[in-house]
Amino acid sequence: MSLPQAILSHLPGLAVDVLRLGIWLLALTMLFVPLERFFGQRHAGRGKLELAGDLGFYFLSSLLPAMLLAAPLALALVAVAGQRLLPDAVPATLGALPLWAKVALGLLIGEVGTYWGHRLSHEIPWLWRFHAVHHSTSHMYFLANTRTHPVDMVVTRLFGLTPLYLLGLAGPGAAGSAAPVALLLVGTVWGFFIHANLRWRFGPLEWLVATPAFHHWHHSKFDHINRNYASTLPVLDRVFGTHYLPREWPEAVGIEAAMPVSLGGQLMAPLRRAAASPPATAPTSAD
Repeated sequence: MSLPQAILSHLPGLAVDVLRLGIWLLALTMLFVPLERFFGQRHAGRGKLELAGDLGFYFLSSLLPAMLLAAPLALALVAVAGQRLLPDAVPATLGALPLWAKVALGLLIGEVGTYWGHRLSHEIPWLWRFHAVHHSTSHMYFLANTRTHPVDMVVTRLFGLTPLYLLGLAGPGAAGSAAPVALLLVGTVWGFFIHANLRWRFGPLEWLVATPAFHHWHHSKFDHINRNYASTLPVLDRVFGTHYLPREWPEAVGIEAAMPVSLGGQLMAPLRRAAASPPATAPTSAD
């Protein structure tokens, strides 16, 4: 089969994925736009070019990372290689757990992996060059969740998903995909919520789950960008000394370095320049 024929053979599936993402975008817009209008911070509207870039990232960050991860079967290969370093009893025992236990444990372990993938993306200069694209938004709103360079997203997903395959909590088949699917679904849905322009506080619940206030401080422009790495479980930041959640909201979000507004410019920015230095090493927890 020639290359053009191979591309055409995948178009129906791609069209279905684009349609599915379009329906989800419509649902997200109908949910978050009214909420942000009534419960968010007032700020100047976005330019058409910036909004077009964010919409482009929405589709790109959903389609491309899945293709990059699936094509080389990267997770399976890493798992096979890594399991040689573990006693056989570890993946065998965890793989034999009931489905509900595998999913619950998978969510916890995946969140730990995602925390460290996210944190290292702040602390390692070449990873920060890609992650800085995500932090370049100057106003928090629900679509800021998907302003993510494909390289950055692949790195973070590998950190979150690889341990599941390595430990026997994920594998081929419907049952084996339950934990990875749950991790990606929860992370994606919750990601839109914590990036949303919602000035809500949740009292004691903020100890249990990540909230907009928790994550907005992670996007703060100056002193606290290197805190609050967890996507759903703030307890990880407490354990690793990076938790910060005062009563106030950050005065400004974004990065000090200039970043192109267009989708193409942001995709190429990490390859052209350093996108500023990575933030300083995370300080000890300060509540």
